[in-house]
Amino acid sequence: MESDNSRGNESSLKSRVTWLTLLVFLLLAYILSDKFGLLDRITQPSQAEFVENAQVKLDSVAEQLNLRLVQIKKLGGKVNELEKAKAQILGDQKHLSEIDPAEFQKKLSYYLHLLGQKDAEIKKLKKENVVLILRNDSLSREAQILKVGLVNIQKALEDSSKTFGLKERELSEKSRVLEIRNKELTEKVSAAAALRAEGVNVYAISSRGKESSVNNQKARKVDKIRVMFHLQENTFASKEIKTVFLRIIEPTGTTISDYNLGSGTFDFKGRELTFTSRQRIFYENNHQSVEFIYSRPNGFKAGKHEIELYAEGYLIGLGTFEVR
Repeated sequence: MESDNSRGNESSLKSRVTWLTLLVFLLLAYILSDKFGLLDRITQPSQAEFVENAQVKLDSVAEQLNLRLVQIKKLGGKVNELEKAKAQILGDQKHLSEIDPAEFQKKLSYYLHLLGQKDAEIKKLKKENVVLILRNDSLSREAQILKVGLVNIQKALEDSSKTFGLKERELSEKSRVLEIRNKELTEKVSAAAALRAEGVNVYAISSRGKESSVNNQKARKVDKIRVMFHLQENTFASKEIKTVFLRIIEPTGTTISDYNLGSGTFDFKGRELTFTSRQRIFYENNHQSVEFIYSRPNGFKAGKHEIELYAEGYLIGLGTFEVR
């Protein structure tokens, strides 16, 4: 009987121990579960904290990208990739609340990698710029040397030009003097070669062909005259065809002219003179005689008439006759 009671007590005790162990286990499980949940809440930030941290990181990266962009631009490099990354960061900042943390971490890694690449590019550009600066300095020195040389050459040319200008003016003046002297000599030679008429005589020719001195004859009866003269010999004059102009000037000062009978004008020392008649002769340089026959149907005016003879721009002879 006592043995049965003892066994019952033992079985009851085991049952209690089992339940107590189970309760302890459940309690420990609850405690551990609650503890790990708290850790998760501690280790995993909230969405607001994520957005705030991401914004700070992107601001920092954007600032660094901008610094590299300015440096590379100054060094003459290309900044297209940096400008594109800046635009991407602005887009990311506007949609941070929608970006998955893992995706954000990938983007951040790309931006940091890009910064590293640009740092290496900046170092390379600086080295290249040092070489370019040295080359530019060398070229600048060479250009300065060339500039100084050019200035010296220009100065030498100016000095030479001035000297040449003085010599040129001297030569020009000498040439002008020689030209004047040559002109004077030419005029003298030309004057020396001018024809000279001598023994200018005027005869009246009657209707029957008889000739007599025209002087003191009645003017109304004289309607044709013959002007005769000799040309002196001249060693300076050329044997050639020459034109001799005759001018008969009335007492009133008017030159007798009739264009129907061959009168006209000629130039004499810049003036236009009217001639009564002209004749082409071959100058033989042998004291040859020359004559003009001139008809005046209406007769001559009473008074003294002047005879002028011209050839080759010179007055070569003078004469007079008078009718009453």
